[in-house]
Amino acid sequence: MSRQVIESTFTASDGEPLFFRHWPAQGEKPRGVIVMFHRGHEHSGRMAHVVDELDLPDFAFYAWDARGNGRTPGPRGYAPSFGRLVRDVDEFVRFAAEQHALPLSEVGVIAQSVGAVLVSAWVHDYAPAIRCMSLASPAFKVKLYVPFARPGLKMLQSLVGNFFVNSYVKANYLTHDPQRIASFKADPLIARPISVNILVALYEAAERVVQDAGAIHVPTQLLISGADWVVHHKPQHDFFERLGSTVKEKHVLDGFYHDTLGEKDRHLAITKLRAFLLARFEAKPVVPDLLNAHQYGYTYAEYQKLSQLLPWWCPKRWSFALTRFGMSTGGRLSEGVRLGFETGFDSGSTLDYVYRNAARGCSFVGKLIDRNYLDAIGWRGIRQRKLHVEKILQDAIGRLRGEARPVHVLDIAAGHGRYILEGIEKLPQKPDSVLLRDFSDLNVEKGNKLITEKGLQSITRFVQGDAFSRASLSNLSPRPTISVVSGLYELFPDNSMLKESLAGIADVMEPGGYIIYTGQPWHPQLEFIARVLSSHRDGKPWIMRRRVQAEMDQLVATAGFTKLYTLADEWGIFTVSIAQRNAA
Repeated sequence: MSRQVIESTFTASDGEPLFFRHWPAQGEKPRGVIVMFHRGHEHSGRMAHVVDELDLPDFAFYAWDARGNGRTPGPRGYAPSFGRLVRDVDEFVRFAAEQHALPLSEVGVIAQSVGAVLVSAWVHDYAPAIRCMSLASPAFKVKLYVPFARPGLKMLQSLVGNFFVNSYVKANYLTHDPQRIASFKADPLIARPISVNILVALYEAAERVVQDAGAIHVPTQLLISGADWVVHHKPQHDFFERLGSTVKEKHVLDGFYHDTLGEKDRHLAITKLRAFLLARFEAKPVVPDLLNAHQYGYTYAEYQKLSQLLPWWCPKRWSFALTRFGMSTGGRLSEGVRLGFETGFDSGSTLDYVYRNAARGCSFVGKLIDRNYLDAIGWRGIRQRKLHVEKILQDAIGRLRGEARPVHVLDIAAGHGRYILEGIEKLPQKPDSVLLRDFSDLNVEKGNKLITEKGLQSITRFVQGDAFSRASLSNLSPRPTISVVSGLYELFPDNSMLKESLAGIADVMEPGGYIIYTGQPWHPQLEFIARVLSSHRDGKPWIMRRRVQAEMDQLVATAGFTKLYTLADEWGIFTVSIAQRNAA
């Protein structure tokens, strides 16, 4: 017999309603929550059979209709961006867990095809501490049978803007099951179009996730359809081999078409899926130890490689050297490039210039170079990070006001302080106090000037201070109820420095207060930055050790905070998270 299903809508953070189905567990409180994500073009109803066939009555199940699909409103096949869909995944899973007052460690995820790419991008960028995930035939690389289809679509998008393409996939390419074929053909909710902005971004996100799968530590099951007409196999195998998860399993299902969980012999896949879920929920949650990732492991090896000079005969060495020469000569016509060489491309002055985003330079050519410089993907991510810091800062202030608690804001390394000052400038009710600190006297000088320009002198102070001195941070007054660390920790590879800094923040923070912290789990120009750009620290190469989001979250948790949520940019480069200080 089919389990009872409840149909409802969930409201995303941008106000859009998303349709979902919920199958309650037997008993008052479920053993765990399983959240399912459907294929592209389909909807939650196409996965309803999985709930019955898994036969796990003590688990609550949820499945949504993604934007542009099924009974969720909006243009068919469209979403504002792929990043918005990934954020929807985060919000929906958290919503499902909260309905039963369960932590994310009691949540398992099942995802197929495009849904599996969304989930893998979410797990990579947001590092949710879920119990496990099972990915069925993830669409890491869709088979586009038209030559040069992908570059052609991207070029056409740049020329005419967004448009829609129809899926070529027929029902008999998906499954051998006659009933599934017939229901697919007759289903009025299946949407054939897909927005090109989502299709292009799907490819880019999939490539990034496969390349950087070592950053993923969630226990993972991979189900691969052996005779898949829709997606390529190699990226799936590459993803599995690179996975950082200590618990992982892979199964190739011979003869299966793309709809792995809807195939004629799907009992073979369902049996493996059921066994995986039960095993993971019977075992304790897997929590990797990443606190010493600066001494060994995935990103340590990457950092060590970037720190070494390329051989003299390597073409990349000469290419990077030529690029640096060009930037340090003609590139100085750009004000941003010139400022980077003078103060460091990671300096507070450079970041303030990037935030302002106004191209300047010597002559028209200089302005053109500067515009290209400011439009680099890393700087676009920095500007989005600023917006996310402002948004979360305003959220934290709202939470404290709702609790009738004082609002004392601390930023331990504010640069020029623009992101803090512009964040509070927009508030009708300002914080009770704002203390900005920075190690650089120049940043303190520029920051105080900006405070005066914004007219915030009555509540704001900017002083010189060491962000990595626990003693210096521990004695601040008034005790902050919100602490901000933005763009600092990413510049220092050693976790021992971060532990001291976070311990100082924890010492001085009021219980129940909030810390807002940034991360950089991935960057597409990491080697370019290391080989071409210089740091504010004595003009040395700007070599960064990435911290995967799970590592950054662990450092914050060890200091005595509980993470609430994360915001990530469209490209998965920069994150901003908020955590709450635990009671003593």
